[in-house]
Amino acid sequence: MEKSEKRQRFEKVASGRVQKIVDTLSLLANCANRSNYEYNEHDVEFMYNEISKALKESRAAYIKEFNKASRPTFAFK
Repeated sequence: MEKSEKRQRFEKVASGRVQKIVDTLSLLANCANRSNYEYNEHDVEFMYNEISKALKESRAAYIKEFNKASRPTFAFK
């Protein structure tokens, strides 16, 4: 069975964006080198709280779309 055009576009776009996020997180991890950077636990908690918040918001957008599809529609019987 062939993939739909929308599916192909999703896979192409989402794959690139996920890879970009993974690469950027890897770059962020490079900042953990205390020989080159100065930071404290508060800084790290603040960064990762913001990342977690953005991740939750992104996931919520998908859940909202799933819920739209499963929502019953009104009809008189």
